[in-house]
Amino acid sequence: MEIAVKFGQFLLSLSLLIVLHELGHFIPAKIFKTKVEKFYLFFDVKFSLFKKKIGETVYGIGWLPLGGYVKIAGMIDESMDTETMKQEPQPWEFRSKPAWQRLIIMLGGVTVNFILAFLIYIGMAYAYGDYYVKNSEVKDGVWVQNPVVEKAGIQTGDKILSIDNKKVDKFSSAIMSDLLMAKTVEIERNGTPQTITLPQNFIGQFIDADKRNAISLRMPFAVGGLADDSKNKDVLKAKDIVVELNGQPVKYFDQAPKILETYKGKTIPGVVLRDNKRVPVQLNVNAEGKLGVALGAIKEDNLTRLGYYKFSRESYSFFESIPVGIDKGIEQLAGYGRQLKAIFTPSTGAAKGVGGFYAIFNIFPEEWSWQVFWAITAMLSIVLGVMNLLPIPALDGGHVMFLLYEMISGRKPSDKFLERAQMVGFFLLIGLVLFANGNDIYKLFFK
Repeated sequence: MEIAVKFGQFLLSLSLLIVLHELGHFIPAKIFKTKVEKFYLFFDVKFSLFKKKIGETVYGIGWLPLGGYVKIAGMIDESMDTETMKQEPQPWEFRSKPAWQRLIIMLGGVTVNFILAFLIYIGMAYAYGDYYVKNSEVKDGVWVQNPVVEKAGIQTGDKILSIDNKKVDKFSSAIMSDLLMAKTVEIERNGTPQTITLPQNFIGQFIDADKRNAISLRMPFAVGGLADDSKNKDVLKAKDIVVELNGQPVKYFDQAPKILETYKGKTIPGVVLRDNKRVPVQLNVNAEGKLGVALGAIKEDNLTRLGYYKFSRESYSFFESIPVGIDKGIEQLAGYGRQLKAIFTPSTGAAKGVGGFYAIFNIFPEEWSWQVFWAITAMLSIVLGVMNLLPIPALDGGHVMFLLYEMISGRKPSDKFLERAQMVGFFLLIGLVLFANGNDIYKLFFK
C-alpha cells in the first residue's frame, strides 16, 4: 500500500509538470498561429494508450513515462521529421515565424515551470505558514549521525551558528542541504565559537556514506517498539521515554550508547517516563550493548510539553504570502544552481548523487501528504526548468541558444546543421539518462 501511495504521488506530480510545461510551448504557438500536430503526456513509441484528434492537433497519452512533448509543424525536434523540412516552408510552420516569436515559444515551457514553482510556494505560505524551531532554541546543539560529518569536524552537541558566513536563524531540514554546498561552517562547542573548513569533496563523501539523517535535532530516548528477541519486552512499553540509566541522566538518545556500552550483558536499573510519571525499571543490556528497542518519534507538541524545543509558527495573509513565497522560490532556485555547479565540478564528487526516476520516486513519502507533495512538486518544477535551459541541443536551452545566435548575428543556422545538432543533443541526453538511472541501479543493488 505504501508503494502505491508513493507511486500515486510520483505519477501525479510528474504528469502535472509535464502537461504544464508542454502547455507553455503550446499556448504561445497557438497565439502566433503555429500549427501544433501533437500534444502528448509521456512518449508514444510505437503506440499510444490514448489519443484523440481535436482540430489540427492529436492529443494523447503515451506508454513510456519519460517525459512528454508537443510536435510543432516545421520545427526540428526529437521526431527528426526531415522529410517535412525538405519541403517549402508554410506560413503556419514554426520555421516561418519571426525569431522573436520562435524564442517565446521555446521559452514558454521553462517559464511555466518557474511560475508554477513560485505560485506553489506562495500558496504553501498562505495555506501552511512556517513551522520551525528557532536556532536559539537548540540549546544543547545538534545530533550528528553521519561519520563523514563527524570526520569533517562537526560533533553531536555542537551549535550551528552560521554556514558560509550566513547566520542560521531557523533550524529546518534545509540546514543539511546548505551544509552540503558550504565551504565553511561556524559552530559553538562548549561555549567557544570556531570555524570549520569543509573538504572540497564533502558532498561525494556524504553520498558514499549513504546516510540521510546527517544532522538533526537531538531527540529523547523514546521507545518506538521492541525487537522479538529483546529481553526487555516485559519491562518497556511503546512510548516510554528512557530518562536514566544506572543512575546517569539521559536527556537525549545519543547519550545512551556510550553508557550502555559499559554494561554489555548486564542488568542495570533505569528510569522511564510513562504517562507523565517516572517509573523505575530493571533493564537488560544485550551483548552488543543495546536494549533491543527501536527509537520512536515524538510529536512536536509533546517535545514542547516535555521542555525540549519550542516550535514557532508564522501565519501569513494572502498578500503577506506573496513575498514569502517569492523569497522561497528564489532561495530554492539559487540552491539548485549551486547544486548544478557542484555536479559539473568533478572534484566535489557531487555527480555520484545524480539520480534518475527511481531517485525522484523515492523522495515522495509513504503516507499521502499534500504539503509534502506540493513542496516536492515545486522543487521538481524548478529542477525541470533549469535542466531544460541547459544549452544542449534537443533541450529547450539548445533551441534558445541557436535562436539567440540568429537574432544577434542575423544569420539563421541551416536545417542540416540543426538536424546534426539535434542528433548530438539526443545522444548527450541519452547518456545523461543512462548515467542518472545507472546511479539509481548501483545504489539499489550494490549499496
